[in-house]
Formats: sequence, structure tokens, C-alpha cells
Amino acid sequence: MNRMTVILLAALDAVIALGVGVAIPLVPLTAMWGVQSGLTSDWAPFWRAAGDIWLLGHGVDVTVTLDPTLAASFGLDAAAVFTVSIAALGFALLTVLFGVRTGRRAWATPHPVTAVISGVATFAVLSTLVTLSAHVLPVVPSLLQGALLPGAVFALGIGVGLVAAELRHRAGPETAERDATLSWPAASWSPATRALLAAALRSATAAVTLLVAAAAVTLTLLMVFDYARITGLYQSLHPGIVGAAALTLAQLAFVPNAVLWVASWLAGPGFAIGTGSSVDVTQTSLGPLPSVPLFGVLPQGDPGFGLIAVLVPVLCAAVAGVLVRRRLDGMPAPRSASGVVPWGPGRLALVALGSGVVAGVAFGVLTWWSGGAIGPGRLQHAGPDPLLAGAAVAAEVLVGTAIGLAVRWRSEEASESLTLSERRARTSDVAPHASQSATQRAAAQKPVPPTSPAPQTAGVKSAPSAPRTPVVAPSSARPASNGPKASVPGTGSVTEALAWLDELDLGGRRADAAPAAAADDRHREADTEPVPVVRARGRGKGSRRP
Repeated sequence: MNRMTVILLAALDAVIALGVGVAIPLVPLTAMWGVQSGLTSDWAPFWRAAGDIWLLGHGVDVTVTLDPTLAASFGLDAAAVFTVSIAALGFALLTVLFGVRTGRRAWATPHPVTAVISGVATFAVLSTLVTLSAHVLPVVPSLLQGALLPGAVFALGIGVGLVAAELRHRAGPETAERDATLSWPAASWSPATRALLAAALRSATAAVTLLVAAAAVTLTLLMVFDYARITGLYQSLHPGIVGAAALTLAQLAFVPNAVLWVASWLAGPGFAIGTGSSVDVTQTSLGPLPSVPLFGVLPQGDPGFGLIAVLVPVLCAAVAGVLVRRRLDGMPAPRSASGVVPWGPGRLALVALGSGVVAGVAFGVLTWWSGGAIGPGRLQHAGPDPLLAGAAVAAEVLVGTAIGLAVRWRSEEASESLTLSERRARTSDVAPHASQSATQRAAAQKPVPPTSPAPQTAGVKSAPSAPRTPVVAPSSARPASNGPKASVPGTGSVTEALAWLDELDLGGRRADAAPAAAADDRHREADTEPVPVVRARGRGKGSRRP
């Protein structure tokens, strides 16, 4: 694949990502335009409205200017100008997902940097064009933010896709140990430090993810239980079929915001909808709110239930700690310049501390992104307090992770402080021996019994130069064994030969834990058949014939 093809494909991905995002609000608004005006009025205002909604979803501030009549109907000043800064995170999440797809494709090309530059530049140019087309009163988006923020969100998704593809590639056995080939700043850190930071990052990511998942489940249950209230708010607006569809899509764009607000509510600090309001686990204090059906799921404060709700982040962090500890117990202990560094209480405490700090910072950033101004007047403040939410989650994740890391999955004697290279070397040494069957190994280790001396005729000495040739049993009388072939004593009584054969057969059976039934029958038949023994003939010299 040449460079020009990579550039065109990355640009096409950017066009598709932006086109799908803008089409989501544009389709219902166009349907509304066709139903209300009969395709006779100007369609441009509906296009600008779709562009404003899409830009708002990526964090672009939109300044709204109301005419005096409309402002008076809302009880505002004659010249009401306010800014809407809350981001409808549904659009941003969609852009990130498209960026992840583009990043994975770029990683697989021979020119990944070129693909990234092409995709981000194309997305930024298109978002700038959308901003310019929507930059008309009474709703005016910020030109600078419209040119930068959507492209930054798309670049974030591309970065996630590149990292995910690289980690998947490096997870293979041939690239598992890559300390010498690392080109990023962590290459100079010791393996013990990198292992500690990786464990803290995994634990924090898992804890925040589980907390957001628990908040999503809680929001779903609230929607189910408060379905009658939500339906009543829909009916009070009288939006019609097309208006109800457009209103539903707009609320779906704010569902990620609502999930983060519920997560902050579970953590304890809660959130606010308007200046002076508070919704937390102990109480719900609200002022006048617009008739938005999504507000019908606002939880009612219950101190008894609030104490239980605060335990949810701790339980999520404990589960994350257990998973991380299980992973650490299944891996070799990291090494530093001074030798093996086991996962003792001190290092596990550092993992819990780092997990709490990372989780608090990450959750604080998410809650900051989910809040903002949603309207004029007191509605200029909505969402959680990022500092309080981040601090609460940091403390809860610290406690929960410490509890989870305290759970051991195997004893101290079962763990070996071996690096991955040492483990592979040990495996390669054992592999050739593992290919042999158990019967072969047992027969190879079993010493061959000494040959019994040949019986001599009374008063006659055997010739010293006569060689001793062992008598080998016929093929029909040999025991069916997978071990190495051993010689049968050629002299002695029949009873001794049968006893030796029986011992050899039992040894093979002890070595092989699960022999086949047919092999057992062959062993039994071989044990019962007599072994022919040729006795010495002649008077002065004893000899044996095979």
C-alpha cells in the first residue's frame, strides 16, 4: 500500500466519521422541516441547528441570543444572551469510536504517521467548515473551539486505537520481553518500577470502568421505576411524533452525561442542576427545572439508601484489586538492579495509593467534561463538582483496592521469583522429556536385573571362554511395553524368568497411569506364556543355544 492510498483512506474515514455524527441530528430535523413546512421554507436553519448540536457535543461553546419577546416569555431581561457549554457526550463518544477504528487501520499500514496526520487534518478542516456554516445569529458557536476541539476528540480516538493495536501486537510471546527495544521514556525505568505503575494503572482503569458500569445499571433501573413520570413529562410537552423523536435523540446524546452524574451520586458528592441545587445520597434539593423527560429519573435522597450507595465504588475498587492481585500472583516477580523484588505489603500499598490517585484524576476529568451551562440564569451551572467527585473517588478506590490486593490466590511457597526468560528456558529444557511417554521414562530409569549364572553339571567345570548368549523370547511371548527392549535372562528356572517378566510388566503399568484395555489383555497373555529355556548339554562344557 503506497503513501497516497494511505492518505486517501484515512481522509475517507474522517469524512465518514463527521458525516455520521452530523447526520444524527440532521435527519430528524429535516423530517420536522418537511412535516411542518411542506418542503417550502428555507432548510438552512435546520442545517445550522444540526451543526450547532454536533459542535456542542464536542465541547464547543455556543452563544445564544434571545429576542425580547422570547426572553420575556421566559422571564428574562430584554436582551438575554447566555452561553451553553455543556457537552453532549454521546456525539463525542461516537467520534472517539470512529477514531479508534481509524487508528487501528493506520497502525496496520506501512505509513501510520501519514495516516494519522491525514485523518486528523481532514476532520479538523471539515469541522471548521461546519462551524463557519453555523456561525449565524441567534446561535453562534465559537470559531476557535469549533476548529480545534472536534479534531482533538478524533485524534484522541486515533491515539487509543494505535495504543490498543500496539499492545495487542506486543502481547505475543515473541515480543513479551521488549525492555531493550522500548523507545518511550519509561525505557530507562527498572522493571520493578514499570510493573508497579502498570499494576496501579490497571487497577484504576478497572475501578473507574466498573463504577461507570454500575452507574449505567442504576440509571437504567431508575428509568424503569420512574417510567410513569417520564411519560407524563412527554405528554406535557405535546411534541408530536416527529418532535418526540427529535427530543428522544437529543436526550440520548446526553445519556453519557447522566451516567457520569449518577456515578458522582454513587460516590457521594452528587451533582447540581442549577445554582443552589443539590442532588446527593442524603438529600435532593431542586429549584424550577425545564420539562425535560430525562429529569424524571432524578434520584430522591434517602440517608439509609445513601450509605449503601457509597459502598458501590468501594466494592468496584475491591473487585479491581482482586483481579490485579490475581494477575500479579500468576506472573513472575519483577527484577531490579538489586535482584528480585517480590510483591510485599509495601509495594502493594504503593499500588493501592497509585490506583486511588489515577482513578481520582480520571474521574475528575470525566465529571468536568460532563458538566457546564445548560441555559440562562441559574441554569448556568449543572453537573458534579470535579474536585469533590475526584477526591471522593480517589479515597474510595484507595480503600477498595487495598482490600482487594490483600486477597491472596496462592501460597508463598507456590510462587517462584523467575523472569520470563528463565521460565522459557526451563520450559525448553523440560519439553523434550515431556514428549516421552510415562512407560518409556519408567522403563528407561528401571535397572536391568543381572543375568543369572548358568547351571553347571556336577563335577564338571564350564569352559571359561564360552560366551553367554541371552535367550530372547519369541515375538509372541514378549510383553507389549512401550519401554526400551531389555534382555530376558537366558538361564535359570522358568519361575525366575516369569517373576522377572511380571515385575517388568508391573513397572510399566505403574509408570503409565491410564493404559488401554487391549494393552492390559496383551500383558496378561504374555505373563502366562512360558519362556523357553535351553539347558546346557554335554559333559565337560556348558553351552546355550538361542
